[in-house]
Amino acid sequence: MNREVSQASSQPVKSAPEPHRLRRLLGRHPLGAVATAYLALLVLAGLFAPAIAPYSPDEQDLSTVLSGPSGAHWLGADTVGRDVLSRLLYGINPALVNTLTALAVFLLLGVPLGILAGYRGGWLDTVISRTAELVLGVPAIIIVLVVLGVFSSSPTAAMITLGVLGSPGLVRLVRGATLVVREELFVTAARVAGVHPLRIMSGHVLRRVLGPVLAQASVFAGVGLGFQAALAFLGVMSAGDRPSWGEMISQASTVVTSDGWLLVPPGVTIALTVLAFGVLGDAISEQTAFERRTAAPRGRRAGHGRRTNAAQRAVVATPPANPDDGLLHVRGLTVTASTSGPDTTLVSDVTFSIGTGETVAVVGESGCGKSITALALLGLLPDGVDVTGGEVVHRGTDLVAGGPKAYRAVRGSGIAYIAQDALGSLDPTHTIGSHLKEVVRRHERLSGAATRARAAELLHQVKLHNVDRVLASYPHEISGGMAQRVNIALALAGRPKLVIADEPTTALDVTVQAEILALLRELQQSTGMAILLITHDWGVVADIADRAVVMYAGEVVEQAPAQRLFHAPRFPYTAALLAADPSTAREGARLPTLPGRVPPPGAWPTGCRFAGRCVHAREECTDGPVPLLPAGPDAAARCIRTEDLVREGALPL
Repeated sequence: MNREVSQASSQPVKSAPEPHRLRRLLGRHPLGAVATAYLALLVLAGLFAPAIAPYSPDEQDLSTVLSGPSGAHWLGADTVGRDVLSRLLYGINPALVNTLTALAVFLLLGVPLGILAGYRGGWLDTVISRTAELVLGVPAIIIVLVVLGVFSSSPTAAMITLGVLGSPGLVRLVRGATLVVREELFVTAARVAGVHPLRIMSGHVLRRVLGPVLAQASVFAGVGLGFQAALAFLGVMSAGDRPSWGEMISQASTVVTSDGWLLVPPGVTIALTVLAFGVLGDAISEQTAFERRTAAPRGRRAGHGRRTNAAQRAVVATPPANPDDGLLHVRGLTVTASTSGPDTTLVSDVTFSIGTGETVAVVGESGCGKSITALALLGLLPDGVDVTGGEVVHRGTDLVAGGPKAYRAVRGSGIAYIAQDALGSLDPTHTIGSHLKEVVRRHERLSGAATRARAAELLHQVKLHNVDRVLASYPHEISGGMAQRVNIALALAGRPKLVIADEPTTALDVTVQAEILALLRELQQSTGMAILLITHDWGVVADIADRAVVMYAGEVVEQAPAQRLFHAPRFPYTAALLAADPSTAREGARLPTLPGRVPPPGAWPTGCRFAGRCVHAREECTDGPVPLLPAGPDAAARCIRTEDLVREGALPL
């Protein structure tokens, strides 16, 4: 049993039930607790007003007109002798119902439209954003007064109109928050797993924007309450035969010079209620920010240490599969970024193939285009970056020509993805079980019990014990190694034929790296899946790869079986990288370095892009573009001097 599995089985996962979220909120924010208690008492008082009010709201006693607080009338009587306390209690329900009406419209329009605009982007974002800006420019009070004139002072019509006119502000807030969440790695992971966009928006994005939404909703509730009181005060909104707080203030204003007390009960009640909504919104906002900080991945560990000799391990690599069996062919792939100036090419003429059950490693320094190539294969390039040439043929289907629909059809079931940031790929608001069941349901029609059983089976498949506790855990409650195993389980949920692993061991320590690589080899043997491994680590290439593709400055410069590449590289860049690998150096020997840096996109030289760093470069190397040239069986190199360099001894035989 490997070390990670031993830890998973011997150390219990922290999955004990947490306190209720509301209880945590109230415990951390005493003022929020007071505001919640006040609003709860207000609701109860409104519901039980007929039972607790001392008088009917319309009962008059002319002998008590404008009397102050007394034993008979605790808050006094109004201008016609009606009990102020009773009218205040009976006015709660209309005030809260009208507020909730406006709030419901505000949320039902603002949240879905904001998420759609931020997540989908494109023309839909333009239409929603421009419409919201137009509505924001309309004076709300004038529109509401017109509606009240048309609908005979109806409070319901007024509150619906207020919700419609207020929703554009929420649309803009939610859109901005969604634009940030959309770039989170766990959203990309869900898209790669084939999860439906509506499910991603409702299950992942909505949870992450819920904090600012609730805070904004509480503020709007206070605004709605004050707005309806103002309309009732002006006499343009009628509550029928029911008392309203605004009407009570309007009546009190007629006698304010002779008796100011009548303004106090409704005025203080409205002020306290608006304040309570605002305080509750602040508490929710602060608690959401706190939970996000505490749920963030803690202590990612970087691996350091010596490896066994890479060339020795390459000797025992399994024979490569046939690259012509049609699993995946990448031909002349070109990716371009659109900018304010001329478009910038990020990768160009990328060509390689992957056969069934084969492991192909894409190697190169940072900035060589490895990750952009992987995202292009998945159809997940960022906004403004597009495939402008070439083909990505998966089992006979050109995904580039097929567009988004073709990519969606293969994500998760045909091509899966394992990210470098294991914890960042998991939504901190969902349990591990929720992640797995979501992907399982996307690819298989199973009952609830069968879905959970399949999720547990996937965890067993990646060698995790204590399955029940892992399923109930949140991402921040598990280690980095366990999180990466969960990501592998998510990749396997759709039973894919190809898994793209983007530096899956970089953020893990050396021991766990070896365990993850061993797990990938075992899963490959048991499932027959192919692996496209993005890495800069030659030790990982030697440990698991059948073939290697070397990239430099956005293009493939060499590809060959891994064993042959280690022993006989045919491109100077490959030879320089191998020479600089610590695992191949003699004990105590000085490690050679490769001077210079990878030229950025837009600054690539004509001809060989490595010429500026190559000690063997000649004038003819920069005369024009260099194609991939044959360099032996199942091998190619983008160098016009390969034979000369081998003959001169600069490259091994």
